[in-house]
Amino acid sequence: MNTNSVSTLMPVVYIPHGGGPMPLLGDDQHKELIAFLANLHKDIKNSAAQPTAILIISAHWEENEVTLTSSDSPSMIYDYGGFPQETYEYQYPAAGHPKLANQVMALLKSNGINSKLDATRGFDHGTFVPLMLMYPKAQIPVVQMSLLRSLDPAQHIKIGEVLSTLRQQGVLIVGSGMSFHNFSGSKQNSIIFDDWLTNTMTNNDLEKTKQDLINWAEAPSGRESHAREEHLLPLHVCFGVVYNNQQPAEKIFDSFLYDKKISAFIWY
Repeated sequence: MNTNSVSTLMPVVYIPHGGGPMPLLGDDQHKELIAFLANLHKDIKNSAAQPTAILIISAHWEENEVTLTSSDSPSMIYDYGGFPQETYEYQYPAAGHPKLANQVMALLKSNGINSKLDATRGFDHGTFVPLMLMYPKAQIPVVQMSLLRSLDPAQHIKIGEVLSTLRQQGVLIVGSGMSFHNFSGSKQNSIIFDDWLTNTMTNNDLEKTKQDLINWAEAPSGRESHAREEHLLPLHVCFGVVYNNQQPAEKIFDSFLYDKKISAFIWY
């Protein structure tokens, strides 16, 4: 936890959202992650005021151009299969925030990044699962943002850079993915990659961090950890948000999930 005085900037956070709806089912393998997510709001509140809105980048939404939910009342997307019936009845009735969605689209377009709104898209499990634990009262409006299908790491960092001013408005930017996402991989690979990722994200030399993130696939056990990088790229967006402030991350959580090491990072 940052011991400095309360900041005028809202923190930025990258979190693991776990396996499907398992955190909401109280799965024993997820118990440490569940506790972390349930208490994360305290860390955020101790560092800044209550968020005015949440902009969440989910690993489970990819589009050809950056796309934002723009409904006043987003629906639910149960993008998983084979779970108990209750998991298809979850509701997260947070309001949408069309004004924020339009603002983000305008910021992106003014910086040469194609973007659009989607008034029919709802919250997928990369959004509603962690937020049901973080903010169960659903009192903060939420906009979900897609990744790009190109999965270009440099472009996702650039997207984040464009969004940096939102922190001054009290918008909490959340990257929702998994720092390790290959559950047929080995425990040792997860540890090797986590060590590299932790050193990279907490490094004070943000120019090196940026280049290392762009070239993440060359990292030790990089491809063994992410055969496809959609669960890592929300981290790139988060890093881009803080890049111009030259803020290294703090690691605020790690655990073993199904014997694989996962981590979370925050920027104050």
